[in-house]
Parts: sequence; structure tokens; C-alpha cells
Amino acid sequence: MAKGPHAFRTISEAAEELGVPQHVLRFWETKFSFIRPMKRAGGRRFYRPQDIAVLRGVRALLHDEGYTIKGVQKLHKEQGVRWLAVAGEGGEGVVDSQKAAPVAVERAEVKPEARDRLTAALADLEAVKARLDGLLNRE
Repeated sequence: MAKGPHAFRTISEAAEELGVPQHVLRFWETKFSFIRPMKRAGGRRFYRPQDIAVLRGVRALLHDEGYTIKGVQKLHKEQGVRWLAVAGEGGEGVVDSQKAAPVAVERAEVKPEARDRLTAALADLEAVKARLDGLLNRE
């Protein structure tokens, strides 16, 4: 007999419903502070319907929309947990109209000083590569 829509789900039931392995749900708990299933004696997890809705949103953003973990964390900070739940309900218009490209989310967090250091390091690596290519072509 299937559970009702308002019943709590175990981690195995939640994983099956979301189409992800159980270890992924445990990993997401470590990366997203807003994912907090109820835990009973022995540490057994129980996911409420609202937990499933938020997880569905996280899954959609990570797997379907191409966001990074940092990108989803930033969206949570800017939009809130309810927005994530709406994104998981197939609110594609909401996701598309308010999302920045995943790469842009990542780049927005790089400070100018760090960008300069990375650019210099890239130039150094390209110079080393050119020298190695020259040495390899001599033989």
C-alpha cells in the first residue's frame, strides 16, 4: 500500500522518489544547511513533504539546470527555501527568468585580487607548457 502525500518518507523512499542514490541525499545534507530531515533514535532520517519539495528543487537545479553546489547555495541565500521548493515543482518559468548562467554564478564570487593571481598563474602555466612542448619537439 502506497503512502499518502502527507506521510513522512524514509531516506530510501525519498531517494527513490527523487531518482537519486541515498548517499547523495546524505551528501546534500552536508552541503546545504537548509536540508534537515527529522532524525529518530539511531539517526534514522524521515523526510517531511516540504523536505521532499525542497530536495526536488535542489535536484532540478543541480541535475537539470546545470547549477553548481555554490550556485544553489547562492540562490538559497538570495531567494529563500520556498523558491527552491517552487523550482522543484516544475516552476520552469521561475527558474529560467531569475537564474544566471551557472558559470556567471561561480565567477561572481571571485574577487579581483584572486582573479589577477589566477590570470598570472595561468600565464605561468602556459609559458611552462610552451617550454615543455619545445623540449619535446627537439627530440
